[in-house]
Amino acid sequence: MIITRTPFRMSFFGGGTDFPGFYQENGGAVISTTFDKYCYLTVRHLPRFFEYSSQIVYSRTESVKSVDEIEHPAVREAMKYLDMHELRITYDADLPARSGLGTSSSFAVGLLNAFYALKGKYADKRKLADEAIYLERELCNESGGVQDQIAASFGGLNRIIFNQGGYEVEPIIISPKKKEELNDNLMLFFTGFSRFSSDIQKGTETAIKNKKKELIEMLGLVDEAHKILTSDADLSEFGRMLDYTWKLKRGIESKISTNDIDILYEKAMNAGALGGKLLGAGGGGFLLFYVEKDKQAAVQNALDNLLYVPFKFENAGTKVIHYSPESFEVTKNTYGT
Repeated sequence: MIITRTPFRMSFFGGGTDFPGFYQENGGAVISTTFDKYCYLTVRHLPRFFEYSSQIVYSRTESVKSVDEIEHPAVREAMKYLDMHELRITYDADLPARSGLGTSSSFAVGLLNAFYALKGKYADKRKLADEAIYLERELCNESGGVQDQIAASFGGLNRIIFNQGGYEVEPIIISPKKKEELNDNLMLFFTGFSRFSSDIQKGTETAIKNKKKELIEMLGLVDEAHKILTSDADLSEFGRMLDYTWKLKRGIESKISTNDIDILYEKAMNAGALGGKLLGAGGGGFLLFYVEKDKQAAVQNALDNLLYVPFKFENAGTKVIHYSPESFEVTKNTYGT
C-alpha cells in the first residue's frame, strides 16, 4: 500500500504567462507557494476476489473490469501510461476540487508518485512535474498552463520561470520573519462557487492571442513582487500589487470573474484589505486577500457568509507518507477469465 500527500498551491503573480502559447514566444514567470492543505491518494493492488478488477473512489466510486472502462480521465490515462493494473485507488482532500487551488494537478502529481512507488521506483520532483503536465495537457487533452503541476511537485515559495527550453524553479530567498509576516497577512475565503478550470482555460488560451500587452505587464509584475519579497521593502506594496494584477487578469477573459465575486471583492477592500485575487482560472473557488493584522477582523466580518480558511505555507511538495511494497503479477486466469 502506498499513500501520497500532495499540497495545493496559491499563485500570486504571473498567472497566464505559463501557457506554452505565450511563454514560448515571450517568456513567462509566476510567483506561487504551496500551503498546508493537501490531497491524499491511497493506492494498493486489489485482492482478486471481486467481479471487477479495479476500483477508484473519489466523489463517486467506479468499479471496472478493464482500465478502458474508467471514466476518470486522469486515472484512466495514468494507468495506461504506466501500465498499471488491478488497483484500488482512494482519493481524499482537505479542500474541495474545482476551487482554484490547482487541485486536479495535485491529484495528477500525487497519483503518479503513488504509481511509481507501487512499482518500487523512485521518481524525482522534476520527473513527476513533467509527467503530470504530459498527463493532463496531452493524454487528457485539458487546456491550461503548466505552473500547477510544478508547484505541487516541488512545493515551497518559488519563482518559476518558463522559456522555450522548459522551466526553472527558483526558491525565493526571504527571511523567516518576513515570510511569516506575509503568511500572517494573507486571508483565504471559500466562495462556494466551483467550476471546471479547463472550461475557463479554453477561453483564456484563446484570449491570450489578443491580450499580449496585458500578459507582458503581468509578467513584469513578477519581477517587482520578487524584489519586494527579497528586499527590505514594505510588504504592504505586495498587497497593493495583488489588487493591480487581479484587475489586469479580469480584463483577459470575461468568465474569470462574476458579479457575485466582484461584490465580495469590493466588500473586503472596503473593510480594509489592500489587495487580493480570485485564485486559479477564475469563475469561483477561493478568494485570497492581503490584509494587515488590524483590519483582519473587519474583513472577516464583511465576508461573514464565506468560510474563512487559515493556512500555513509548506515547503515539502508531494511526498510518499506511507510505503508498504507489494509483490504482484498480473495473470490471465483471474476472475474466471
